[in-house]
This record gives sequence, structure tokens and C-alpha cells, in this order.
Amino acid sequence: MEASVGLTTAVGLLVIIAAAVVGKLVMNRVVGKTPPIFEGIPFIGGLIKFVKGPMGLMTDGYALCGEVFTVPVAHKRITFLIGPDVSPHFFKAADDDLSQTEKVRTEQFRFFTEALKKDRLKQYVPMFIKEAEDYFKNWAEEGEIDFMTEFTQLVTLTAARTLLGREVRENVFERVSGLLHDLDEGMLPISVMFPYLPIPAHFKRDKARQALHEIFGTIIRARRASGVKEQDVLQQFIDAKYQNVNGGRALEEHEIAGLLIAEKALAPAIEEQKRAMKEHGDALDFDILQGMDVMHRNITEALRMHPPLIMLLRYCKTAFNVTDSKGKEFVVPKGDVVAASPNFSHMLPHVFKNPTVYDPDRFLAPRDEDKATPYGFIGFGGGRHGCLGSNFAYLQIKAIWSVLLRNFEFELIDPVPAPDYHSMVIGPLPCRVKYKRRKLTL
Repeated sequence: MEASVGLTTAVGLLVIIAAAVVGKLVMNRVVGKTPPIFEGIPFIGGLIKFVKGPMGLMTDGYALCGEVFTVPVAHKRITFLIGPDVSPHFFKAADDDLSQTEKVRTEQFRFFTEALKKDRLKQYVPMFIKEAEDYFKNWAEEGEIDFMTEFTQLVTLTAARTLLGREVRENVFERVSGLLHDLDEGMLPISVMFPYLPIPAHFKRDKARQALHEIFGTIIRARRASGVKEQDVLQQFIDAKYQNVNGGRALEEHEIAGLLIAEKALAPAIEEQKRAMKEHGDALDFDILQGMDVMHRNITEALRMHPPLIMLLRYCKTAFNVTDSKGKEFVVPKGDVVAASPNFSHMLPHVFKNPTVYDPDRFLAPRDEDKATPYGFIGFGGGRHGCLGSNFAYLQIKAIWSVLLRNFEFELIDPVPAPDYHSMVIGPLPCRVKYKRRKLTL
């Protein structure tokens, strides 16, 4: 078995090298004032740089070429647009020009929008609170934890209850959690260009996706047969129907499963909790969480410094011009993959002052650093491609942290963890924290 995997991997690598040569020959025929090429070793330099990690590639490419540059990666070219001066078209362009035109996808976005409307978010908040309170009941009076592991577990629990369904939360949570982890681990830099490359991470990813389809399919069939209605996103998808495509039919099991799968400041934050408790007692609901502006800025600043997606990608269907901050104009040719990076752009000092410093007040007036430049803050994307789940995410994190701050005090044992850039989905490295129970007093 190991020999077979090794052979298929070797064949895959040969295919990549051959594709790189062909891609280079074809793209050399592209005419016009195209962006500078950042490659290094001819034919394979771009691929090597990309596989090593997009963050290092962008750091070196930006230093050498500036805000706009192209990296040949095997049979494709990735053109990077670094910073708000060159990225407006990336976020504003219609799908006919940039990305894929697909009516079915547009309809499916509507399903997400319906599932995350204000009235439904209000229904999710009590579920967030209950999951957090139940989870922390199992902590001792004091102790030491890996905060990354604990918080990941709790966020997944709350998402399982509100998004994936009660059945997942109560019956197969550990199984689904592990499978979702396998999906994330299967999204490597090489996966962007070669999603079906025969490597172990992709084998594991594909098995996980199939297993998740089977789990959700069983739940969907049971709900439809029983007629029982739940208050979660899964139920919204089960009840949804297409309007302009597919003859107005309901979503099929595999479509629903695919949609479900595709998903210093401490003192001021504590004072904000005290003010909320003084006004509302121990209550926590949608309106109370919405009013927590200090918490909101803290979450936004964490997202600015550590966005979860290292790159946002679009496919160029129509060539377009882009002008950098120095007035240089380039033509991005049809067929390029166009990339913007929240992680890199948020660390540009001309966009955010002292970008490596955690400073939630940068979002307060009169500073308003996120509003000073269009598309300066792209933690949730922007324009036509903004994240539909941003309000859900803010409420989820606010609920969890409100329960934490009202019931515990914390002390860091390790330094603030660095981001883990080995995957395309970015998370933190482990971080140990001491905790002690205490009831927040006014």
C-alpha cells in the first residue's frame, strides 16, 4: 500500500513539472503590459515558492516587485494584488469578469442569507450561551489549559448546534468534528493548483467529505420523513427551494451536505461586561451582545491580525487594468488566477498604523483606520464577495467570551501564539493559559 501511494505521488509530481513547462511556454505568448514575473528558477521556481508557503512568497514578491506581481505555478499563473490601492476591482468586479458565473451558486448564497437573517440570529444566541455555560461547568475551580484546543472545541460545539443540527451535536459530534478537521488539513497550498493530486492529505480529505455526506444525508432523510422542524441552518436548507434554476425544486441531500461543509484590551472588556450586568443582570441575548462595542473592536482587531484565510482567489475571465500606488499600470490577462491576501495587506503600515501591535481602539473615531482606505480591512472579504456569516461569527464569539469574562480570570503561561501558516486555513499554535473561577462583581 505504501509503495502504491509513493508511486502515485511520484507520478503526480512528474505531471506537475510537465504542466509547469507547458504553462510557461503558453504564457510567454501573453502580450501587453503584464505584471512583473516573480519566479526564480525557470519553469519550477514559482511552484517551489508557492508550495513552501504563500506568506513567504508574498513577503519576498512584494519586496522585490511591489503591489502587483505574477507567480507562474505549474500550468497556471497567480497574479497577486497586495494592498487596498490595487485590490478594488478584485472585490467590486462582477462574476462575469472575475470568478465563476454560476446561477446555482447565486441561488445557494441566497439560502445562506436567509439562514443568517436577524430574526434567525436571535434564535441562535440562547444556543451559544447554553453551549458555553455547559462546557465551562466541566472546568475545575482552577487549572491550566491549552486555550487553542479548548476554544476550538467550544466553537465547533456551538457551530454544530446552530449550523449542523441537533442530531450532530447530540449523537455524532466527535465523529463530525474529526472529519471537519481532516477537511481543513487537506487544504494545502498545493491544493489550490492541484486539488486532486494523489497525496495522503487529499486522500484523507476526500474520505472525510464522503463520510460527512453520508452522515448529513441520514439526518436529512430522517427529518423529512418525520416532519419535525428544528431551529438551525440545516433546517433552513432542508426547507429551501430554488427560484430561478433547477425547476424550483428543493435542495437534494448532497447539495445540503456541501453547503454545510463549505462553513491588552482585557480590562475594558471586563468593564463592559460589568456595565451590561448592571443594566441587564445576568441576562445575555441578541440585543445585549450587539451593544458590546468594546468586545466587537477586540474581535475585529484579532481578525485584522490573524484572518483565517491566507488568500482569497478569483479567476480572471476578462482582462483588466490595475494601477499601483506609484502610478504604474498593468494589464492582468484573462486566465490568470487573481489573489488578494487579508493577512499580508493588514500588516502594511500605510494601511494600519503599527500593524503588529494589538490595538482595538484603531477602529474608534476619529482614527477609524479600517475606513480610511476602501478595502483596507478585508477580514471578512469585501464588496460583492463579503462573508455572509460575519454577524453570526461576531455573535458566537461575543457569547462565548461574555460567559468566560463573567466567570473566570486568566493568566498567560506561554507568549501570545503565532499563526500556523502550514495550511491555507490559518489557526493559532497552542497556547497554555492558567484560569481561576470567580464571579464578576459590579
